[in-house]
Amino acid sequence: MQHILVDTGAWYAYMDKDDPDHERVAEVLEAHYPLLLTTDFIADEALTLLRYRAGRNAAVRFGELLYSGTLCRLEYITKADQQKAWALFLKYSDHCFSFTDCTSFIVTQRLQIGTAIAIDSDFRAYGLHCLPVNP
Repeated sequence: MQHILVDTGAWYAYMDKDDPDHERVAEVLEAHYPLLLTTDFIADEALTLLRYRAGRNAAVRFGELLYSGTLCRLEYITKADQQKAWALFLKYSDHCFSFTDCTSFIVTQRLQIGTAIAIDSDFRAYGLHCLPVNP
């Protein structure tokens, strides 16, 4: 079975019940649970975003789920991934891809992942299939 990459915005919406995308994201994540994968760089972004927007408790809840292994598979970005991501970051100067986005794109290539769950359009712009989180 092929994994599905979950991006920062989707994790945020999942953990913040007040987020307008919460219910739909929760449905999509729960429907694809055994296939979910995220990276340590995405986890860092999500923990930081949750901490500053939803509060420390939300960040701690996410961290506990993530690091207990019950939420998804956690894939670590390698040094080689970072080097390839840097080249990608430089190549796509006409897009607003973050460096973390670029590391995610490299991981999807390395693990042959073709699908993502994301709120923003960056993954679609890069050419990945994105599961709908908005009706």
